[in-house]
Amino acid sequence: MKGHWYDHLWIWTIVYFSLGFFNILFAWLGMIDFLLPLGFALFGGNKWFCNQLCGRGQLCLKLGADLKCSRNKPTPSWMYSRWFRYGFLVFFLAMFGNMLFQTWLVASGASSLREAIKLFWTFSIPWGWTYTAGSVPDWVAQFSFGFYSMMLTSLLLGLIVMVLYKPRTWCASCPMETMTQAICRLKSRGKDV
Repeated sequence: MKGHWYDHLWIWTIVYFSLGFFNILFAWLGMIDFLLPLGFALFGGNKWFCNQLCGRGQLCLKLGADLKCSRNKPTPSWMYSRWFRYGFLVFFLAMFGNMLFQTWLVASGASSLREAIKLFWTFSIPWGWTYTAGSVPDWVAQFSFGFYSMMLTSLLLGLIVMVLYKPRTWCASCPMETMTQAICRLKSRGKDV
């Protein structure tokens, strides 16, 4: 393999989604992609994860540029705009909050486990074959279904915009990238004071 070890993390994205297809509890591994970018931004003051380690970005680049699956059209300027990026971040955080609330409802016994993946936060797809009831507490499984739904939806959005525009167009409005960029800006302002 040429280059750095981290140039091949696109494989991680394929492995992650494949594992979740066969056992939904592997969805918890996605927390790595959720916490690491924030850690790099908070403690390193940089977006190194987003720029170098993001398997989703690498997969879009691999499919879009290397395999020519992208039309390679310019990314629309509105996707870079602050209102869209932060609006999508607020929407994403609201959906994440709803997922946590659904997990809490199952944990408290107020709701039962829903063994389905929600694509684009709307379409429920039965996913029951990926989980053996009773192997873990229901709330753990509920979090898995919800988190995998969010991860799969964001991957599909990334692939759609990859095909329509440049390979890494998703990065322009990725909620994780927007959060890490905001953290880095706040940290750099703190150093200037």
